Amino acid sequence: MKKLLVLGAGPGGYTAAFYAADLGFEVTLIDSEERLGGTCLLQGCIPSKALLHVARLIHETREAADWGLEFEPPALNLEKLRQWKNSVIGKLTGGLGQLNQQRNIRLITGRARFVDDSSVVVGDGDPIPFDHCIVATGSRPAVPPALRIESPRLMDSTGALELSDIPEKLLVVGGGYIGLEMGTVYSALGSAVTVVEMTPDLLPGVDRDLVRILQARLRKQFDRILTRVQLESLQVKGEQLEARFSGAGEAELFDRVLVSVGRVPNTGDLGLESTGVRLDDKGFVKVGPDFRTDTFSISAIGDVIGGAMLAHKASHEARWAVDALSGNASHAERKNTIPAVVFTDPEIAWCGLTETQASVDGISVEVVKFPWGASGRATTLGRNDGFTKLILEQDTGTVLGVGIVGVGAGELISEGVLAVNLGIKGADLAHTIHPHPTLSETLMEAGEVSTGHSTHVYRKPR
Repeated sequence: MKKLLVLGAGPGGYTAAFYAADLGFEVTLIDSEERLGGTCLLQGCIPSKALLHVARLIHETREAADWGLEFEPPALNLEKLRQWKNSVIGKLTGGLGQLNQQRNIRLITGRARFVDDSSVVVGDGDPIPFDHCIVATGSRPAVPPALRIESPRLMDSTGALELSDIPEKLLVVGGGYIGLEMGTVYSALGSAVTVVEMTPDLLPGVDRDLVRILQARLRKQFDRILTRVQLESLQVKGEQLEARFSGAGEAELFDRVLVSVGRVPNTGDLGLESTGVRLDDKGFVKVGPDFRTDTFSISAIGDVIGGAMLAHKASHEARWAVDALSGNASHAERKNTIPAVVFTDPEIAWCGLTETQASVDGISVEVVKFPWGASGRATTLGRNDGFTKLILEQDTGTVLGVGIVGVGAGELISEGVLAVNLGIKGADLAHTIHPHPTLSETLMEAGEVSTGHSTHVYRKPR
């Protein structure tokens, strides 16, 4: 029986461990946390989405006045909200623990370091040998050196999820998905939120038409959104933090500052220098086909290898890597489209080729859109602020990418992933019967637009 060692118990690590155990490997799982789940479950995806649900509910109580239903302003019990958020984490980590025990996986708590290409140590313990090892140690928030000050009022995404208090004024540094999601939460809970982003736009790299819909709503929720602005320095001023921005005059005081400018891989202090594993100049592990490193006995998956730092990407790579170790057929010829979702309100979701990337790469595409103003279901929700678009190959009409902005976009994008993976045409979506009235219909309707015969979007005949 082959011995597999997995370093890291996040979505990539525990998926690899569980799948390998099912295939007959003798598995040891090592993580610095006692509970399984990694950053995603303990300090990321799950707690943030629990809080975003609360934020959405608060906004709905306000929007309902337009429908003839008025509520008293929500009363916030911060301690109870923290308990509920933690209970969500507890339920899921408890379930993972049971699944781990059922598979008889050996779980070790601690920080592992490589001794050589075939063993690690945890603390002062004896070497733990392995036939194969999968490194899935994830990533952590990046904090620029200029912003590393000693103050409990400076937060990263992990600290923001603790909900220590609700600051009157919150500065969010970084207009990426983490900053906007946490800004949405704190704004709904009562903070005046200012977002600063050094690039010209929020969510750099995401199609501008999708972002515009979100930005229009965020401008009403946030105090300010400042683009082309960089935070140059922070200083402690009594019970607040003083921020100075590039190109600005007066410094400003904030009660808390959230820095969300990206993430860095957890590859330091692993003893990788004792192996043949190579890192790139940013500290990411270099891998080849089937996620093997230059050391044949060591593979790596998830955030530590770079690319999209997404839990579902890590989980998929986990199965791929284990299949390679077990001798199963390679995934190399499979099309593996990775969807991305920004869980703001409205949500943004996309997969495959984006309109922006098509322009950069000089790929000729046809872009068709179905506006949610023509969606019966979006209208019943009072949320017409969205659309669904297809990126089609110019000559064949094959779906190369899908973008959606609107309520629940993240729940809709998987059909787009399937469309891209299977290489279907816009007309195929048009001819697939969808239930009415639903938001999923917008994919069918976008397919109809691509045929030139949309029921709910009129195009003047040429």
